[in-house]
Amino acid sequence: MLSRAVCVCLALQLGASAGVLNRWDVAQGAVAAESCRITFLGDSLTAGFGLPDEASWPARMADRLAAEDIPCAVVNAGVSGDTTAGGRARLGWLLAEQPTHVVLALGANDGLRALPVDDMADNLDAMLTELAAADVTVLLAGMLAPPNLGEDYGRRFADAFEDVAAHHDVAFYPFLLDGVAGDPALNQPDGIHPNPRGVEVMVERIWPTFGAWLEATGVADG
Repeated sequence: MLSRAVCVCLALQLGASAGVLNRWDVAQGAVAAESCRITFLGDSLTAGFGLPDEASWPARMADRLAAEDIPCAVVNAGVSGDTTAGGRARLGWLLAEQPTHVVLALGANDGLRALPVDDMADNLDAMLTELAAADVTVLLAGMLAPPNLGEDYGRRFADAFEDVAAHHDVAFYPFLLDGVAGDPALNQPDGIHPNPRGVEVMVERIWPTFGAWLEATGVADG
């Protein structure tokens, strides 16, 4: 079922319209946790396409942080339809808000549009370089390419995330939609974007990597 899952995941209209930045600061963290300010930089999977703000992936991650008593502010910087080039172009503006941590979750639309893998890798590399220069800690969330683009493209696409994460020595989660893509029960009627149940699976699947990342930076207790 993996090929179908990946195909559904990256049939991504991923919010085909260019969205307006949806900045959402979780109330319980915005004031109390200036020493830990996490920006989620992504596309419609981050923006929460088709969901109320409080049901988006960053919002539910913020709820999990609160439940674990980890005092961090969360900013949703997801823009529907965004590519790695778009994220690279707006990164400087996001850095003006002085995040301490960034979850970088872009690339799905690069795959949907069959953009050159080398260009995507260059954009990811440039963003990670800029984030490191700003002393921001990063977790890179990877994506898989549609299987109709061929085995070679798919392999190079997946490898690009792994290689750039290794090169910059950042925390890495290989597939943002692991356990969700391709499951009708976990997606909206479009078969593309997670529904609230799907978002909960996203939170549960990424949490071990996410929690270890925060622990390694001294934010969370082991």
